[in-house]
Amino acid sequence: MSLIQRIRSRPWRWFPALALALALAGNQVFGWIRPSALAGIHNIRHVIIIVQENRSFDSYFGTFPGADGIPMKHGVPTVCVPDPRVGHCVRPYLDHNDLNGGGPHASWDAANDVNGGKMNGFVAEAQKQTRGCINPQVLSVCAEGSPTDVMGYHDGTDIPNYWALARHFVLQDHMFESISSWSFPSHLAIVSGWSADCTRADDPMSCHSSLQPVNRSGANPTPFAWTDVTYLLHRAGVSWVNYLDERHPGGVSSIWNVLPGFTDVHQDHELSHIQDVARFYRAARTGTLPSVAWIFPDAKDSEHPPALVSRGQSYVTRLVDAVMRSPDWKSSAIFLTWDDWGGFYDHVVPPRVDAMGYGLRVPGLVISPYARRGYIDHQVLSFDAYLKFIEDDFLGGQRLDPRTDGRPDSRPDVRERVPILGNLAADFNFNQPPRRPFLLPVHPVTTLTPPAYTATRLRSVRPAS
Repeated sequence: MSLIQRIRSRPWRWFPALALALALAGNQVFGWIRPSALAGIHNIRHVIIIVQENRSFDSYFGTFPGADGIPMKHGVPTVCVPDPRVGHCVRPYLDHNDLNGGGPHASWDAANDVNGGKMNGFVAEAQKQTRGCINPQVLSVCAEGSPTDVMGYHDGTDIPNYWALARHFVLQDHMFESISSWSFPSHLAIVSGWSADCTRADDPMSCHSSLQPVNRSGANPTPFAWTDVTYLLHRAGVSWVNYLDERHPGGVSSIWNVLPGFTDVHQDHELSHIQDVARFYRAARTGTLPSVAWIFPDAKDSEHPPALVSRGQSYVTRLVDAVMRSPDWKSSAIFLTWDDWGGFYDHVVPPRVDAMGYGLRVPGLVISPYARRGYIDHQVLSFDAYLKFIEDDFLGGQRLDPRTDGRPDSRPDVRERVPILGNLAADFNFNQPPRRPFLLPVHPVTTLTPPAYTATRLRSVRPAS
């Protein structure tokens, strides 16, 4: 029976879906949100972006009801990825292991995983990496599990808090990494809309696009000469803080903690805005959260293989609960995502917007007292949408545009203006009264299987990306 026939046979069952579709259509014209729908965005006075590590959408939400998840028939995956070593293919499978190995995830790995749109290179790429080690000098991470664990996925029994937040708030099932590469360029793009190499730290026009940029070092402490969004925030007097999870030895890797490498952060004398996450909890408790905050984890809390899924979920729950308990909850929006796909399987072909991306699909959630309830956002999104939301909320729509932002650089395009990019404002209902907090247990009961080794070994682990 066709969709039209099903609607005609029982029209009353389709009224809620049709009403929602019409409501959304009424707020959007040719991909643009109507000004009246944007008016309520200023109810959000605190944007908190929580960035975790290395999970594809299908690996966490591939079986979430209503989402564009793993293709299945009668509960059995209908997709299968070749395993070159044994000559047959591997289907996605439910993996309750708390520790996952993942796969390599540099730019060439992304290209090979996508394989011209076939989305079938994941196992072959995972077979190329070294097993059982982590080398921070190697882009392609070493793995802890078998190469086929990139086909494993978790469900709501493994990650109950993430699924509960998705059911209660908004799940985005077409959120793509901005840059088709690994964590380091992804973090650059999260704060600036670009990843580049620059020949001179004092010349933003000397920069050129790079999927494998050079990191900062003692000899080159500010290699990122182009403009990041903190420049616009500083100029407009908008408060921002980058909180770092420094609870464990080693702290946050420099490949995730990128803002100290931007020339404009130094020129604006704003290194003090990079702070320990303990100050985030204090600001939440006292109702003094900044207007814009990014929160980056350390290796143990990151979910970056071999970090434990359970530990990352507990860490994120603690952050979200802190905002919900805060006097600032009624004016906050939390955007939760994972910075790249980590080599894990995903079935959706990434859109190509320019030479840099988009990268593979990752989970995205919106948590706010104004967020739609139990809503799945099917818009095409990338991390550029976070910049767009910040700019619309706090900067009057000013973009990181070298022609107008007062600090010209050589970026090839303005990512916030890419026509395919959706608008996060569609995930909110600013006409509803602010919703009450939805507190979750920091250590929920799960079906995750603990790894067969001690916590001592995990303390020595450092991620490669």
